[in-house]
Amino acid sequence: MPQKEVCPRGYQPVPVLAAHEETSLHLRSTSTKGEFDFTFETVRQNLFRVTFTSAGRPIPPYPSVTRPATDLHNVNVFTKTDACSKTISVGDITASIEWAHSPVLSLSWTGSDDKPLHRDLPLRSYVTDAAGIANYSQHDQAALHVGLGEKQAPMDLTGRNFLLSATDCFGYDVYNSDPLYKHMPLLIKATPEGCVALFSTAHARGMWSVGSEIDGLWGHFKVYRQDYGGLEQYLLVGKTIKDVVRSYAELVGFPLLVPRWAYGYISGGYKYTMVDEPPAHVGLLGFAEKLKKHGIPCSAHQMSSGYSIAETEPKVRNVFTWNKHRFPSPEEYIAKMHAHGIRLLTNIKPFLLASHPDFQKLVDAGGFFRDPDTKEPGYMRLWSAGGATGGDGCHIDFTSEVAFKWWYDGVQSLKRVGIDGMWNDNNEYTLPNDDWTLALDESLVDKKNVENSVGLWGRAMHTELMGKSSHDALQDMEPKLRPFVLTRSATAGTQRYAASSWSGDNVTSWESMKGANALSLNAGMSLLQCEGHDIGGFEGPQPSPELLLRWIQLGIHSPRFAINCFKTSPDNSSVGEVIEPWMYPEITPLVRDTIKRRYEMLPYIYSLGLESHLSATPSQRWIGWGFESDPEVWTKQLKKGEEQFWFGDSILVGGVYEAGVTEAKMYLPRRSGDYGYVNMNAPYEYFASGQWVSLRSEWRESIPLIARIGGAIPVGKSVHTRVPGDETAASKAVQEVDDYRGVEIFPPKRSSHGHVFASTWYEDDGISLHPAMASYTVSYSSTEEKVLVDFIRDEKSGFVPAWRHLDIILHHGDPRRVVSASGQEVLYKGSDARGREVYTVKM
Repeated sequence: MPQKEVCPRGYQPVPVLAAHEETSLHLRSTSTKGEFDFTFETVRQNLFRVTFTSAGRPIPPYPSVTRPATDLHNVNVFTKTDACSKTISVGDITASIEWAHSPVLSLSWTGSDDKPLHRDLPLRSYVTDAAGIANYSQHDQAALHVGLGEKQAPMDLTGRNFLLSATDCFGYDVYNSDPLYKHMPLLIKATPEGCVALFSTAHARGMWSVGSEIDGLWGHFKVYRQDYGGLEQYLLVGKTIKDVVRSYAELVGFPLLVPRWAYGYISGGYKYTMVDEPPAHVGLLGFAEKLKKHGIPCSAHQMSSGYSIAETEPKVRNVFTWNKHRFPSPEEYIAKMHAHGIRLLTNIKPFLLASHPDFQKLVDAGGFFRDPDTKEPGYMRLWSAGGATGGDGCHIDFTSEVAFKWWYDGVQSLKRVGIDGMWNDNNEYTLPNDDWTLALDESLVDKKNVENSVGLWGRAMHTELMGKSSHDALQDMEPKLRPFVLTRSATAGTQRYAASSWSGDNVTSWESMKGANALSLNAGMSLLQCEGHDIGGFEGPQPSPELLLRWIQLGIHSPRFAINCFKTSPDNSSVGEVIEPWMYPEITPLVRDTIKRRYEMLPYIYSLGLESHLSATPSQRWIGWGFESDPEVWTKQLKKGEEQFWFGDSILVGGVYEAGVTEAKMYLPRRSGDYGYVNMNAPYEYFASGQWVSLRSEWRESIPLIARIGGAIPVGKSVHTRVPGDETAASKAVQEVDDYRGVEIFPPKRSSHGHVFASTWYEDDGISLHPAMASYTVSYSSTEEKVLVDFIRDEKSGFVPAWRHLDIILHHGDPRRVVSASGQEVLYKGSDARGREVYTVKM
């Protein structure tokens, strides 16, 4: 967008409702350009709302959040007003607004003499910019900046400029490509003193310049530019990133409950559904048999869109239809996959080629965008299958009631034959004409004061509405079960409908694997908390055995674990090749063991998912999460977020990101009262916190994994298991019941000097929309001779698992006895396959 800024001046107070007079402010500027309104209001103790609007720049249409009610109950409020300033102290946060020239908002801790946590840029704070606005604020070069959904690595966004848009970036460069797939105007500034998040509710395109621009007059600044409409911005304050992320979830919605099966291994590959001889269903059932033959557990398969390619010319995609040569009986095929315990996700894309059997129906009903000049549907060239195969067609306009319902019915048609979840793909709405108009039916969008142009604000909104239509269709068919929608693109509002996401069409390279860690960390802090990557790379050459195994070793320590790809080549650009766990026989046993470890850790991983839903804490966390007092975590190296991260609060995950490297360096963060760390791999040494360590890491053994002393990892069987209460078809076919539970604990090498460590995990039936949730707490301390353990199970909710006793698994080489701290019976079980001592606490 061409920069065309005007900075209104001459603001004067405007009366507000008496009920909000103390904690809010309304200013108006009258100039030759018309009236401009600035408002500030205190919503909660740490949540503030700012608007900057005019008649031509209204509040964003269809905002990504609903305006929350003011709640200042039991909060101490103090205000002071002068001729051109107002100060509002709300609990431990003070907001001040000055308006001698332009409104300048500052936020700081009450009584603090330090620099503000946030301050607008004086003389240039809120400006109009062509058809949109810009908001300038002071930039702290030493601060960590995170968020914005997924942005190219490294994790720290400081000093860079980002487009707020989404695009289909097939084969992107994880360190240079922008934009990627997500459109989330959430920027979090974090320092040891505190954190502030700025969040715009607009779906309009724009940009965030995070200190990348410097001016001799204005100095270092940040600027949020929005292409269309007025500003509605929320500011959230907290001591830590954890505080701010939770407050953000309270505003936009906590992450959805994810079905337990979705945390298992999810297979995929474009080739599988594109094969005609033998028909695709035969190959897919053969794939399931190979999984069984190799002893590799698998919970679900992503069916790429080849199932919907027409059997006759033009052989292009027809969403919601079935190729009856490749799948003569979808119900029978799906039942057979379910008999293997494998659920199915179908790929669905929000556009129709002109050959689709329902194309004319949607044309007649106004279900597509329209060209305002011709009054005809907005035609464009659409990709359909393989390498650049496609034709002319149109994108679905989800603001049309008919189109929204057509999609809803299509999703239900797939669900009706047995499909378990939807894979919303290619939903970035990369369109060639910004001027196309929308239906804007009243039941879906309030069109008052809306400029009817898809390019100004409608693209990202359609990502969200597509998610809603898919979600609602699944929910209405099975109201007691969790709908599962996987989405490639996302907005802040999309997470209300889509439970999971991934980083899109990455490439095969060591750099791609490394940079993806940074994407995951920013995604998690943006509430995309069941997120992962296509293991091994979606596009590009096949990974070497070393790279594939390293990637799988890393990938099992992420919320979403999927192997899916479309490996094009000069010889095969239509079908491509796939990555399979057994593609390199020399490492197949190692791949199998690594995936089985994923299933063994599933109680830990699933509990992290439940914690995400309850508290908005992501499973994958920056190294400084919970260790903000350690100065080292704020250094440039660790703010990159590329090489190590927390997986939960017990496992510190490192990696090796170069071929042939057998050693890795990791930093072990420090905080008051900690007891250090222990290497989960040979030689199993103990480490003090607050230091960098070098760890041996042979690629055929493991990536670097460090356990926190005092942590706990609940584990189960290393196979696909069925949880009692889950009576869905695919679960009933799973032979193994989830009737074993152990917990790996890591007491200090010697005495804990009376200190008791405690960890809690959560369990439920893994499928219900409103589950009965049980919690389990293991606590322990240690002396030179023994480890004292206590175990509490809270099943008051009514959920009772199939397991009754608990195994206590000591760290490798720990020779001490386990005894009960509360009189529970403890039996020595012996050494497990890894040489660790195991004791059973009887219930």
